[in-house]
Amino acid sequence: MDSCESIGQHAERRFSAQRILGGAGPSSSAIKVCIYSHDTFGLGHLQRNLAIAEQLLGSDRRFEVWLLTGSPVIRQWTLPTGLHVQPLPPVVKTGADRYAARAPGQMFGLTKGYREALIVKLLQEQRPDVFLVDHAPAGMNGELLSALALIRNEMPGTRTVLGLRDILDSPAAVRKTWREQEIQELIEHAYDDVLIYGEERLFDVVAAYELTPAVARRTKYCGYIVGRGRWETLAAPCGGSVCWDPRRAGDLPVVLVTAGGGGDGYFLMDAYLQCLSRQPANPYHSVIVTGPLMPPELRARLQVAAAGRPDTQLVTFTTDLMPSVRAASLVVSMAGYNTSVELLAARKNAIVVPRSVPREEQRLRASMLSRLGLVRYAEADGDLADRLAELVPQALMAPPPEDRSWTAVDLHGAERVVEHLGQIVSGREAVPGVRGVA
Repeated sequence: MDSCESIGQHAERRFSAQRILGGAGPSSSAIKVCIYSHDTFGLGHLQRNLAIAEQLLGSDRRFEVWLLTGSPVIRQWTLPTGLHVQPLPPVVKTGADRYAARAPGQMFGLTKGYREALIVKLLQEQRPDVFLVDHAPAGMNGELLSALALIRNEMPGTRTVLGLRDILDSPAAVRKTWREQEIQELIEHAYDDVLIYGEERLFDVVAAYELTPAVARRTKYCGYIVGRGRWETLAAPCGGSVCWDPRRAGDLPVVLVTAGGGGDGYFLMDAYLQCLSRQPANPYHSVIVTGPLMPPELRARLQVAAAGRPDTQLVTFTTDLMPSVRAASLVVSMAGYNTSVELLAARKNAIVVPRSVPREEQRLRASMLSRLGLVRYAEADGDLADRLAELVPQALMAPPPEDRSWTAVDLHGAERVVEHLGQIVSGREAVPGVRGVA
């Protein structure tokens, strides 16, 4: 680095953080919401926060919405009309609570420092009514601590809200991590409200993670998050375009295999292709969506394995998988939050194969949905290919769950988040003993 070039200029040169703007200019009467989405792995956080942003922007109340996101595919994604986006330099998760800069040769410390500066700068410029933080109370590797301290000491008009999916990891692991990182204390002192993206009767977050009484009093369960656009897709007569070539599928039932972003989905797709090769004839057509984050060398292996199979198509990715989910006869997937919720929204016959590392989150979710009778569940250990060879024909032949099974799960979380944020801003009272913490 040239001695006359500042660290900030160097980071700016290595990563362009040009804002992506949409819609009309700001309105003085609008409720301004800034959403933080760290997006260190996969697409789940991005999709969940875009669903919330879409619901805010489409509601009867007047919201102006900013999204802070570290997703490396944000510029390829279809964004809600009117959304303002501040990209953050992408990082990649290398293990439980371990990260590295995604750009080759980029120093993680500089990347993190630049992300922190961009977050603080946007908050100072916009002074939002609500700062909604997704999933990580302290942000990626603690990058939100400066921003939260700034809000507490200098921005009394900003309400801080933590949004958590219900299942984060095994309760014991969450309690241990939160104890070591003082997360309980951080939530108690730095956040005014906690919104749970799930249902208390299915997973009691307050009990599982032993939230303090002060935090429990500020905690609200919203139901599961599905974007407005997803519901519109499901309600539409045609449901949009599928991601495969219908001419190749013909009249055969379609099995759709997906692993979200695909960063850790190779094991599932490799096992599925092995499953196909072990059967003499497959009376169905297979479509495998590898995802935009699958490493190219692993995608190439799948292409080799699928070569010469007229009954199988490989698709890199699509920004709207819901029409394909709806049209498929069966979905084989991992058990991430967004994938699972969209399967429920589509009322789709599904086999879920959760990952077991680095967290237990997907296994717990798959077990929960299996107990409700809404999915079939296959463990990734043992011979997964043989298990899929057994389950796929069974699932294609089986009748779908009854309507009352689907309606037992509340999928109106996005609407309830908007309702809560509107009430929060309307009330505007500070939580006793929280404001002004240094």
